[in-house]
Amino acid sequence: MLLVLPPLGGCAARPASLPLIPAPASVRVVEDSGFVVGRDATIAVTAGATDAGAAMDVADQLARLIGNTRATTPEVLPPGHLDGAAADIVLALDPAALERFGPEGYALEVSGAGVRIQAAEPAGLYYGTQTLRQLLPPRVEYQAALYRDLTLPAVAVEDRPRFGWRGAMLDVARHFFGVADVKRFIDLLALHKLNRLHLHLADDQGWRIEIPGWPRLTEHGGSTQVGGGPGGFYTGEDYTQIVRYAAERFITVVPEIDMPGHTNAALASYAELNCDGEAPPLYTGTRVGFSALCVEKEITYEFVDAVVARLAELTPGPWIHVGGDEVEELTQEQYNAFVERVQEIVHRHGKHMAGWAEISAARMAPTTMIQHWRGSGAGLADAAAGQVILSPATRVYLDIQYHEGSPIGLSWPGLTPLRDAYDWEPSALIPGMPAASIVGIEAPLWTETVGTMADIEFLAFPRLAAVAELAWSPSGALDWEDFRDRLGRHGLRWTALGVNFYRAPEVEWAGW
Repeated sequence: MLLVLPPLGGCAARPASLPLIPAPASVRVVEDSGFVVGRDATIAVTAGATDAGAAMDVADQLARLIGNTRATTPEVLPPGHLDGAAADIVLALDPAALERFGPEGYALEVSGAGVRIQAAEPAGLYYGTQTLRQLLPPRVEYQAALYRDLTLPAVAVEDRPRFGWRGAMLDVARHFFGVADVKRFIDLLALHKLNRLHLHLADDQGWRIEIPGWPRLTEHGGSTQVGGGPGGFYTGEDYTQIVRYAAERFITVVPEIDMPGHTNAALASYAELNCDGEAPPLYTGTRVGFSALCVEKEITYEFVDAVVARLAELTPGPWIHVGGDEVEELTQEQYNAFVERVQEIVHRHGKHMAGWAEISAARMAPTTMIQHWRGSGAGLADAAAGQVILSPATRVYLDIQYHEGSPIGLSWPGLTPLRDAYDWEPSALIPGMPAASIVGIEAPLWTETVGTMADIEFLAFPRLAAVAELAWSPSGALDWEDFRDRLGRHGLRWTALGVNFYRAPEVEWAGW
């Protein structure tokens, strides 16, 4: 017998809802004993030749999650080994189901006979495994917990995301974070079905990526950070490692080099980028708006071309983010001309441009992404379909304090408690803008006050889970009380993962 529930998030479902975040589009809970993933479990992949490799990668990641020793790690059976009927967990690709699932949707069924995840594309399989992961006991995340009984409830889930752009931004310019920290952040994004990592790679306080022919950008401009610490930077190999690691988890890296403002690290590295030909000293404060590239010099565009060319070479994703925010040293005419010329450079290197909302004052190509972050957004009413990323500072800026007296974080737009991050409707944010213009939601985390991975986790979670649900779940599945209940139990998974999350007082945290 099946117990049919409304989508997770509806009030009627709250007593029986499972601690899944983001809430799936629909769930049926089966009155059954479920399925136990045993020590001799197997995972089978059924896929065509085109996608077999990606599907196997998904299966391998699932096997490593389930098993924490060689003996307990499920065997992964490749396509053609068997029809999957005898396997405990089957990952099935069906390209003909694209209309049903879209590129990222999936169906998940757990019964006494085993587990089956079906999707049209490998990304959907991956997101199905993340839902399966959240159905497993939280102790599966804790590698020292041996001899675990991994019992799954019997359910049927059918799911697909609301928005195609579901992201977070990490500022590694104000304070530098190495490859290991970025990978840790990527893992936490993937758990919550986020698919964009926007890396803010350069600002007044530091330049964090090597550019051939411009060595002083990292040697000098990357040598410090806010407060005067030692700084750091990524080699091309480091950056490639991050991009590859993200891609394995179906996350696209969007690199940002902020320009023409927020450029003191570059200006300090190369005097010729300054209009007066004099390099300013390195900067370790937090004031904004004082720096700008000399937009009247040709050397500036040679510099921009070299930067964009390198990022385009290293970044398989289609976007290069050029910043464009908080420019106080240029006229509007100078600013617009610069942005339009940079847009041409980005296109010449085979990429689409993204930038903060200020760029919308210039002439934008329909493929350019405009990231709304403050104000009413009235100038975006005519944006093309799928062109606007929502990042309202009052809702999803993760570096903003939860409450007065918080040890880290800023408060310039006010405070952002957990409910404020969750309880808003994206389609109603910008008056007059068609819902079709919204490509998705991204939560930025600026690091003026953030110096460690523990700081990142404290500010990001639980609010990033709220953003993930807004970006993934259908609007009818969004309900604060239900989210709060699921989140309280989801916190056990974060605890097992060692996440330094903020125990928001609005939530009754399980185990606390």
